[in-house]
Amino acid sequence: MEPQSVREVFRGKIIRLDVESWPGGDYETVRHLGAAAVLPLTPAGDVLLVRQFRPAIRQSLTEIPAGLLDMDGEDALTCAARELFEETGYRHTSIEFLGGCYTSAGFTDEYVHLFLARTEPEPGGEPEEGIELVREPLHRMVQAAQAGRVRDVKTALALLLAAGRIHEV
Repeated sequence: MEPQSVREVFRGKIIRLDVESWPGGDYETVRHLGAAAVLPLTPAGDVLLVRQFRPAIRQSLTEIPAGLLDMDGEDALTCAARELFEETGYRHTSIEFLGGCYTSAGFTDEYVHLFLARTEPEPGGEPEEGIELVREPLHRMVQAAQAGRVRDVKTALALLLAAGRIHEV
């Protein structure tokens, strides 16, 4: 289905806000570049998370590494691998698609591609400035997601999807 009309209200680097006319009314719709996120798993069975300040919620959040699909010609898998190294300093030895999600389909088309990466045992670099690296056992983080204690949706979903694929959890 398509709207009867679309009026662009705002255009930024990451989002565009449109007002769309549909039968029954007008809707504000946020158009987003999309993103890729990766759940890094070390050979020791730990997940690597990043803690960083998020201005929109005015607090720090612990989440999986992620980034925008904002580089010309870069696919989601390549973006996930790049973000893994930039945000954690770790490189992957293997990486596989887990799934994906619309973050809030009531007002935005933002879609996040989710990946699971097995990492090298030690980092090959330093995390990006402003990021605190958090290392936790996978089973503990899966339990936290199951209990509703993981507040970031992409992180919770990636943990739950990975738990279904990994037998040591």
